[in-house]
Amino acid sequence: MNTTNTKAFIGNSFKDFLLHSRRNKALLWIAGITILLQFIVFKYMYPYAGFFDGGSYVYLETAYLNFNVNIYPIGYPKFLRILSAFTHSDTALVAFQYLLLQCSALYFLFTLYYLYKPGRILAILLFICMVGNPLFLYVSNYVTSDALFISLSLLWLTTLLWILHRLTRQLIVIHTLLLLLVFMVRYSALFYPLIAILAFVLSHQPLRMKLVGIVASLLVIASFMYYTSNQYKELTGIRQFSPFSGWQMANNALYAYRYVQDTQLDSMLPTRFKQLDAMVRTYFDTTRNVYENPQEMFLANSWYMWNLRSPLRLYMQKHFYMDNTLGNLKPWATVAPLYADYGAYLIKQYPMEFVQFYLWPNAVKFYTPPVEFLETYNMGKDSIAPIAQAWFGYKSRKVKTIFKDMKVTILNFYPVTTAILNVLFMLGLVGFIILKGNKQYPAMALSLSLVSSLLLMNMGFSIFAAPIALRFQVFPLLVALSFALMLIEYVFKAAFTEGKKN
Repeated sequence: MNTTNTKAFIGNSFKDFLLHSRRNKALLWIAGITILLQFIVFKYMYPYAGFFDGGSYVYLETAYLNFNVNIYPIGYPKFLRILSAFTHSDTALVAFQYLLLQCSALYFLFTLYYLYKPGRILAILLFICMVGNPLFLYVSNYVTSDALFISLSLLWLTTLLWILHRLTRQLIVIHTLLLLLVFMVRYSALFYPLIAILAFVLSHQPLRMKLVGIVASLLVIASFMYYTSNQYKELTGIRQFSPFSGWQMANNALYAYRYVQDTQLDSMLPTRFKQLDAMVRTYFDTTRNVYENPQEMFLANSWYMWNLRSPLRLYMQKHFYMDNTLGNLKPWATVAPLYADYGAYLIKQYPMEFVQFYLWPNAVKFYTPPVEFLETYNMGKDSIAPIAQAWFGYKSRKVKTIFKDMKVTILNFYPVTTAILNVLFMLGLVGFIILKGNKQYPAMALSLSLVSSLLLMNMGFSIFAAPIALRFQVFPLLVALSFALMLIEYVFKAAFTEGKKN
């Protein structure tokens, strides 16, 4: 990694850097051929797209009925609907998702080459890690928002890196659009505006340009949240942005509440929680035998949100009419504010139990994120729901692979790899600070402030908000991989240079 300052790369344009460099042109050709061959081989092994129970089918239902709100964010269903105007082929969908993900990763990668100029060996290593990444194929093969979210997040972060060094009106417009799109796809981007604000603040540009970028970022997110809240108010009579978060709050709290032995709670419990709490306690009392109820051995899971035996589900079914025209969206959304308040109340009453039985297990999962649904193709099933057959025009509901079983083992090394990369990033960052890399390499120091904040906020948000899984951590994993290796390269070069001086 060359120790250039922020003005050193203003000479040649990024376009010239890509197209007029023999090495870069060769890498682009190699990438194109490799991506195509990998996709052909993969689709030979897995000719059908994969589906997650619940998630994939809710997305398809939302797209089919053209809902403006549903259980999950609306961005991915709108994407499916737009793509369906051209084709209903599942192969086309998977190909588009995979190509977009690879192109986003390459744009991110070549931006790192251009701005920070890593050494030749490191550049090739990063290229192999991106282009030859098997995780991209498996994530892209599923009818879910993961691949689209990762792609948009990479494009968004890459735009922020450019904003740090070359803030323009065009970049403000592009960033604002990307921020809106990524937020529409997944609400885990809720903290992205904070990272964007930091990028604008750190950029060496006039205050007016910074303020325009910050205001535009906040305005589009606020506008979308206002629109979505109004949609839910029309549906349920209650203004709320994300019913999902209410269910998630209650789910998370129950993993701590199960281990609470507090006979005084009844007297303190607000009246509106008492019926729900009674059902929750009855459920816990009747599921103490974990051999008969193995789901109760889970820690920091999402079982209470989705299983029909969950007290949260049973309460909804008992107290709210199920409208067949809307599936369970209306009762789901109507009960969510109560669940949000109930979950927050339990967490406030029992913070230590929440830390012990939810936050800590989830933090361990964050360190080594489980492969989860990706460890089997199509969740280990050889059939799909009718909505998938109708949407993609399959002749039957059966799906198959060339393998005898549905197991996927090629991704098993990722949890440990993630742990190693996070440690390497922290060690590299400490080394960079000790060696005063900010003075030798101010461009890198500026970006590290942004990336460190991104990874730190992602860790806090992920651990608190929802159970951890590998597919939710692919974007920060790619960021940690790239910057960890660049930091390690810098530390080794700095140590070698110091050794030669001595």
